[in-house]
Amino acid sequence: MDIDFVVTWVDMNDPKWQEDFRKYSGRKGNTKNGVSEARFRDYGFLKYWFRGVEKFAPWVRKIHFVTCGQKPEWLDESNPKINLVSHKDYIPEQFLPTFNSGVIEYYLHKIPGLAEHFVHFNDDFYIINNVGVERFFKNGLPCDIAVFKYHPSWAQWYVTLKNNIKIINRRFDKKEVLSRDHDKWFHKSYGSKACWNYILKPYGKFITLRTPHNAQPYLKSSFEEAWAFAEKELMESSVNKFRSYNDYTQELFRTWQICKGNFEPYNTYIDTKMFPLMIKPKQAVRAIREQSYKLVCLNDNVHIRNYAQVMENIKDAFESILPEKSSFEK
Repeated sequence: MDIDFVVTWVDMNDPKWQEDFRKYSGRKGNTKNGVSEARFRDYGFLKYWFRGVEKFAPWVRKIHFVTCGQKPEWLDESNPKINLVSHKDYIPEQFLPTFNSGVIEYYLHKIPGLAEHFVHFNDDFYIINNVGVERFFKNGLPCDIAVFKYHPSWAQWYVTLKNNIKIINRRFDKKEVLSRDHDKWFHKSYGSKACWNYILKPYGKFITLRTPHNAQPYLKSSFEEAWAFAEKELMESSVNKFRSYNDYTQELFRTWQICKGNFEPYNTYIDTKMFPLMIKPKQAVRAIREQSYKLVCLNDNVHIRNYAQVMENIKDAFESILPEKSSFEK
């Protein structure tokens, strides 16, 4: 099967982007986190994302590089595997410009030429070791972990997850889903992470699922089906230029395809790891150098101490495993 990668990126040093950001970034109705520098700043590590893809996942058909019309100077857009995608190419004009990652992700299925099977990356997700097709897709279905997790209601991200679940509970009957796909929801590979599945098995409604913070495989048709069911809610929240409490997230589409049974059980925590750089910068550097995982997420935060030094250490780690230019670089 053809498998595409989709990666979303922003250059916050772009004067045009800065002008639009200042124009639209009033705090009213938005959370502080939704307009924080950490959400948009670029480490300068994007070239290592492309190097990792070329070296460790050469089987990818096409890379859809999604921005608000930006392009790094070093990127060779003539590479046949690259499709430069501007927000205006797939997001309805009335919702642009947008700085809301949720809205940018709602419409991914509208990207021109996107394959039915694709993997979505944020620009802080990196491939650092050999990864095969079977890491993301097996028997034509996304590989994923279907386990419940309780999330507190006070945090914005978790509020939006609960928004997703309201739609899921309107569409799917939990007892029916768990009965039909029992072996997928109670797969032995999940280990202790499936404890809430057993605890909540008698409970009649879905709660939020555990959300691995890393590259996510999708069927384009999962987006299309969810949109057909929840177009009103998704359109209404598309007006939010920054993250807001009535948003939905890409977890809606992930949970949708899990509830449809369109996934193969896979404990993604076996070979992926998220490192919050505020508290685990040394562990992140070590994991990259030693290639301890197939995929890592380097999670930024405005409170990172010695930010410049931390970034320099991570750059050196990337250089140790990906020193050569890729064909995506001029």
